[in-house]
Amino acid sequence: MQGAGRGWNSRFAMVALFMACLLAAGQAQARDKMPLPHFALPSAVDGKLVDSDAHKGQVMLVNFFATWCEPCRQEIPSFVKMQQDLADKGFTFIGLSVDQSSVAVAKLVTRLGINYPVAMADTQVSREFGGIIGVPTSFLVDRSGMVVKQYIGFIDHNTLERDVAAALR
Repeated sequence: MQGAGRGWNSRFAMVALFMACLLAAGQAQARDKMPLPHFALPSAVDGKLVDSDAHKGQVMLVNFFATWCEPCRQEIPSFVKMQQDLADKGFTFIGLSVDQSSVAVAKLVTRLGINYPVAMADTQVSREFGGIIGVPTSFLVDRSGMVVKQYIGFIDHNTLERDVAAALR
C-alpha cells in the first residue's frame, strides 16, 4: 500500500514540475495600455540614477530579473544582441534587478557584457508595475510611453524580435 502512495506522489510531482515548466516558458500578454510607471533607481554598476524619463520617445523593454534566476540569465545574450542591433533605431532595454545587493548584479553585468542600463528595483516600482510575482517579467513600452505587452517568464528571441519590430513601426 505504501508503494502505491509513493507512485501517486511521484506522478503528482512530475505533473507539477511539467506545469511549472510551461509557466516558465513565457507568456506574452496583450494588455490594456497603461502608462509606463516613472522610476529613477540606482544603477547596479555605478550607483547613478537610471531614470525612465531619459528614454521618452523610445521603444523599451523593461525587464525584471534576478542573478540567481536561470531563465533570466538565458535571456540576456538575446537582449544584448538586440540592444546592439536596434539602439540606433530608437530601442533600449532597461534591466531592473530584484536582487538584494548590487554587487552580484554588477558582476553579472560585467561577465555577460550587458550593454544596457541595469538598476536595482525596489518594492515601490515593483508595485507600480502591477506587482511582480516572479522573474523574469518584462514589459514592452511603445514610443508614446504606453505598456503594450507583458511577458511572464522567458521570452524567446523570435517572439521578442517580432514584437519589438512591430512597436518600432
